[in-house]
Amino acid sequence: MKRLGVALDPDRPARGLSIADQQIVEIAKALSFDARVLIMDEPTAALTGSEVARLFGVVRTLREQGAAVLFISHRLEEIFEICQKVTTLRDGAWIAGEPVDGMTEDDLVRRMVGRDLEELYPKQEVNPGETVLSVRRLTREGVFTDVSFDVRRGEIVGLAGLVGAGRTEVARAVFGVDRWDAGEVEVDGRRLTNGAPSAAMAAGLALVPEDRRAQGLVMDMSIERNIGLTGLRSTVRAGLMDRGAERSRSLDWAVRLQVKYARIADTVNTLSGGNQQKVVLAKWLATGPKVLIVDEPTRGIDVGTKAEVHRLLSQLAADGVAVLMISSDLPEILGMADRVLVMHEGRLTAEIPRTDATEETVMAAATGRAAA
Repeated sequence: MKRLGVALDPDRPARGLSIADQQIVEIAKALSFDARVLIMDEPTAALTGSEVARLFGVVRTLREQGAAVLFISHRLEEIFEICQKVTTLRDGAWIAGEPVDGMTEDDLVRRMVGRDLEELYPKQEVNPGETVLSVRRLTREGVFTDVSFDVRRGEIVGLAGLVGAGRTEVARAVFGVDRWDAGEVEVDGRRLTNGAPSAAMAAGLALVPEDRRAQGLVMDMSIERNIGLTGLRSTVRAGLMDRGAERSRSLDWAVRLQVKYARIADTVNTLSGGNQQKVVLAKWLATGPKVLIVDEPTRGIDVGTKAEVHRLLSQLAADGVAVLMISSDLPEILGMADRVLVMHEGRLTAEIPRTDATEETVMAAATGRAAA
């Protein structure tokens, strides 16, 4: 932990740690072997900027000591910062292996997905309709304060901010996972019961959580059962599960979202991260939601699947779904959102229209340097 520059109590149970701290423990465990070859698979997926910088310092030290590091990442900027050579794979096949010097992000994306970077954010232009989700003065003591915003039909609203700003906590409260201390949430003018996810679902809310493995999926269950979890009542006949109806429903959504699997009856833990995310999306889209809240929808998935998820979100908005998208990926927020809400230390500090949203304006609000 000292080599990583992290102050974590070794006696503390790992279960209660944040995703970022759990990742740090994984990295520390690998480093403890003093291995000569270290394979890092998406080591920075849940880390903040300062934690990434600290990790990269350790990686450089290991390299100087003669260790070889295989660094697997979907964050292109990290490839250019830490790597000397890059090997590109697409659909299970080797595409290229070459020095990083002289390459651009466009070059790398073209090799990875066979198309240009601009196509990663296929945002359709829509005219938002009436307000579907209305949040008024929502407060949870010590977590977030006086949060108010609307999301309209056909609109993608981005919720940005640094780690710890309170974005995920607001989403959990809106959906009823956590109780709030003051304020109110309405869907189509219908006030939701505080701390009642079932009432939120009945009103037309859906929540794709930040941690798909721990909160979005039952990893030991089949793909079809995971997709079918939100529609159990519709597949029950005389008190018994209609397995045929469940399978038909799940297959339909798996095809629509182009989930890649061997058998629909396989456990969901056999899938790649991108396909697991598609299963979570399928589970909630099967409910026909009016409002879709997606928290870090493309974290830890490859660029090609990322473009598919973006295309899906854009199409849902075009079909009239109100989308609230929480993301730490600024290009994703800027590329997909019609409006950007920015949080800093539990408060909304800015609401920025798409035409005015830049990395500079969003980061200024996220760090408390500007308010609008």
